[in-house]
Amino acid sequence: MKFFKLACLSGLLWLTGCASFTTGPDAIHGPAPASATSGQRATDAAYSPLIPSGQLQPITAAQAASRAVTELAAPTDIWERIRRGYGMPNLESELVRDREQWYSSRPDYILRMTERSNKYLFHIVEELERRNMPSELALLPFIESAFNPQAVSSAKAAGMWQFMPATGKHFDLKQNAFRDDRRDVLASTRAALDYLQKLYGMFGDWDLALAAYNWGEGSVGRAIAKNKRAGLGLAYTDLTMPAETRLYVPKLQAVKNIVSNPQAFNTRLPLIGNHPYFQTVDIKHDIDVALVAKLAEVTVEDFKALNPSGGSRPVILAAGTPQILLPWDNAIIFQNNLKDFNGGRLASWTVWRAPSTMNPAEAAKRVGMTEADMRSINKIPPRVVIRAGSSLLVPRPTQLDADVAVHVADNGQLTLAPDVILKRTLIKARKKDSVARMASRYRVSAASVAEWNNVSAAAVFKAGQKVVMFLPVRAKTLVQRKTAGKRMSASKQARSKVKPTRLAKQP
Repeated sequence: MKFFKLACLSGLLWLTGCASFTTGPDAIHGPAPASATSGQRATDAAYSPLIPSGQLQPITAAQAASRAVTELAAPTDIWERIRRGYGMPNLESELVRDREQWYSSRPDYILRMTERSNKYLFHIVEELERRNMPSELALLPFIESAFNPQAVSSAKAAGMWQFMPATGKHFDLKQNAFRDDRRDVLASTRAALDYLQKLYGMFGDWDLALAAYNWGEGSVGRAIAKNKRAGLGLAYTDLTMPAETRLYVPKLQAVKNIVSNPQAFNTRLPLIGNHPYFQTVDIKHDIDVALVAKLAEVTVEDFKALNPSGGSRPVILAAGTPQILLPWDNAIIFQNNLKDFNGGRLASWTVWRAPSTMNPAEAAKRVGMTEADMRSINKIPPRVVIRAGSSLLVPRPTQLDADVAVHVADNGQLTLAPDVILKRTLIKARKKDSVARMASRYRVSAASVAEWNNVSAAAVFKAGQKVVMFLPVRAKTLVQRKTAGKRMSASKQARSKVKPTRLAKQP
């Protein structure tokens, strides 16, 4: 009996010793041995499996359908990979059927959109999986911009994910004279997924999050509060919303259904491989866009499709855009050709800051450009002037070797103002009119009024004194109309004072 007890105790001690040195997944979460190096601890932390916390919850029918048995083989193309990652509940409604019919009746349109998405889909799906977000969100740019990074809406939303200027700034998307990160493939995707995650955290529902992405979180919040007060439903389909937002999720669901089963909708999806399309390349010096395309052996159009943030600008400023995207194979070609490049300067453009407010013709003359080139390169519309301090792209002087500074490349702005013609006008001063009063009345600076009349800024004019003013044509016309109106009223008053002559009666 004693021998049996000793055997049991020995076995228990042996099992305890084995458990303390287990190398399976459970051991990773235990404290590292004192002899472990920091590198080993870092490696262990990097490979720690994600263990859910809290009570176990039953999975829904949608989750069971989308998270069935994991496939061992990797997806053959990106479409299959998207299908495997569906995580949003399906929306069933007449609006979905309507949008399915709309898209399926336009196969050429779908083909153009899907072919355009070839460059971007892999990266978006990778980011969604890294964040554990539903993969059908990768189809959202089909709804927003038809996967066109240069798209601009009538409300000034821009890029593949259609960010408004203020929302873009809130999510750290730079917008200056040389680049607009709302169009940048990497930056805009990062910002869009950040925003969608934030909205999902606010509403706890992907349909409502998408409605807020389109309509605004404040608008959706007020619509929910209104329904709550009225005792109505709080789901996406229960809310009163604009037509565009009401169609927003049905559009995404329709595209999702077409991707899920293209044959059922008489649609052909182009083959998009499940592998990266592009890779990033560091830029250390300013370089012309045409030269990058030449060294990378790609067309300028293909380069701009991957690097749309610069718009039609002819140069990449390294201080503001330290990385570019190139097709996977062409990235190595570019780096090798750049090392062997002996063709002189990399950039033939630089930045010039306007020292004072001037019109484009004068600015072009100062930097040795034609006015047409100045307007074209810097996107200057007609009938405007360039304000002092504006940053413009101009030809790089031969003797200039330095690249554009960081603070200019990262923050340069082009500020324009309406081009108005000022004409010298004489105006009679009213009683107690001063320089300040005249300046306020005609919306000019008091310093200008004082300079035009060679008086001090505190001077007071005599009633009836002629004051020199340089006014825009429209303002001058208004003054002339007022003066003419006063003369007309005066003449009417004079005529009213003349008594009519009585005519003698005829016999």
